[in-house]
Amino acid sequence: MSENKKATILIVDDSPQNLQLMGSIVYDKGYNVCFSTSGANALESISQQLPDLILLDIQMPEMDGFEVCEILKSNPITKDIPIIFLTAVTDSENIVHGFEMGAVDYITKPFNKGELIARLATHVELKLSREKLTELNDSKDKFFSIIAHDLRNPTFALKLLIHQMAKNYSSFSQKEIMNYLYSLEDATENLHVLLEDLLLWSKSQWGGLVIHPERINLKSIVDDKISQCLPAANNKKIEIKASIRSDIYINADEMMLKTVLLNLLSNAIKFTDNLGVIEVFAETAEEYILVSVKDSGMGMNDSEMNKLFSIHHSVNLAGSNNEEVNGLGLIVCKEFTELNGGVMTVKSEKDKGSTFSFTIKKELE
Repeated sequence: MSENKKATILIVDDSPQNLQLMGSIVYDKGYNVCFSTSGANALESISQQLPDLILLDIQMPEMDGFEVCEILKSNPITKDIPIIFLTAVTDSENIVHGFEMGAVDYITKPFNKGELIARLATHVELKLSREKLTELNDSKDKFFSIIAHDLRNPTFALKLLIHQMAKNYSSFSQKEIMNYLYSLEDATENLHVLLEDLLLWSKSQWGGLVIHPERINLKSIVDDKISQCLPAANNKKIEIKASIRSDIYINADEMMLKTVLLNLLSNAIKFTDNLGVIEVFAETAEEYILVSVKDSGMGMNDSEMNKLFSIHHSVNLAGSNNEEVNGLGLIVCKEFTELNGGVMTVKSEKDKGSTFSFTIKKELE
């Protein structure tokens, strides 16, 4: 559950008066509220929308709270939803039985308003913390998976190239030696880019990055990154066209902006065929600038686009000349864009090219 999302509380009680009273208290504290007047009705509601926490009355006709709890805890989809029992029965046997079935807490009726809100807040926060921890663990696992997978190719290429040169150096012509050196340079650059992306992404995840917004001339940054990418573009005879006005100033972290532009330009070159064209342009709005990098390359289908910015999905794509592409570059771009208050989007069509765009704040007045 996102920290910005309002938690949804399902209140299950066969008394309309209790539902109204508890509902108004819970709603006033900023939660979304759903109601059910029976166990069967609650199960039907939960099958349509999973709540973040359930306030569940024990004593209900036909199906009591214990039965509802047992059904929910036996279902993998609903077993982790926190359940707080509402009960007028305070004997220890029933309370212990509720905890044994998986309830996280209980509230006795008639209840105290302050106690109800305090217990709700505690268990909603615990649920949020568990989900955040699960998300971090998943990201950590994916992070190490990327390290294991993506580092293998460039390091193996380096090892193989060095081995071939050491073994056959005396028989190589000058031209062959230069070709091997160029290949070593490419493999080293791929490894360097991957390591930089891994470092930047890990810092952004664990709060190691500090944002330093400043006044920046957009054209100067774009021209600088294009100049840096020209050797790779010239190697494929790709033309890069830039149409950025010299009077456009933005407010952003310079290092992050350079990283985003360099990644987008590098990817555009990799996925564009020989003799292709890449365009970089900017559109102005009231409060932001929309910067776009458009290529005439391979393009993507919807399934591939939907996985581009997720650490939990792998997109196995190679460049038009089988260039290596690591799985983190675009994820870093998206996160850096969002850290600077912008949004990154992509439009693409198979065999017709892609356009990656991001918004950036205008210069502070």
